[in-house]
Amino acid sequence: MNAKAAISKEIFAPHDERMLGAVQVKRRTKKKIPFLATGGQGEYLTYICLSVTNKKPAQASITKVKQFEGSTSFVRRTQWMLEQLRQVNGIDPNRDSPEFDLLFENAFDQWVANTASEKCTFFQVLHHTCQRYLTDKKPEFINCQSKIMGGNSILHSAADSVTSAVQKASQALNERGERLGRAEEKTEELKNSAQQFAETAHKVRFQQGM
Repeated sequence: MNAKAAISKEIFAPHDERMLGAVQVKRRTKKKIPFLATGGQGEYLTYICLSVTNKKPAQASITKVKQFEGSTSFVRRTQWMLEQLRQVNGIDPNRDSPEFDLLFENAFDQWVANTASEKCTFFQVLHHTCQRYLTDKKPEFINCQSKIMGGNSILHSAADSVTSAVQKASQALNERGERLGRAEEKTEELKNSAQQFAETAHKVRFQQGM
């Protein structure tokens, strides 16, 4: 079982939460921690995790999870509700970069992801989650590559394309219907004219016969 699957099972599943995504990170600026809750200094791995509750109404949150050196278990640290997220800074919109910042109501963290692709995947999930679970006060995504919001954009583009195709098809059917309607009207007019002509011709022949 990889680390993210283990975090999902150990940290979120017991609280009836579902982990949507996670990214392994390090601080861009070292933070001095003279004493840890474990009883002393030590190395650790940090993960920023995005999760949502299974109970309705669903609530999404961002949680900092740590794994200390020599331990196989994970420890839940700070947790923020998604509503508290104010800004997501991708640092550089022109290149694949592992650096990013997260600005909350009461906190600001500068991170470096394990890889640029891992950061990109996490940002895509985060952006989609914000669009789905936040009705207002959505966080601002700045300095992000277009592909980071690409998953959502692609869906919107596909939806727009389908809508456009449906509208064009509907318009074509309407136009065809109008043409058919006009043709039917013409046919009816011709039929009536022919019938009137036949009746007139019959009357003329009848009068001539007399």
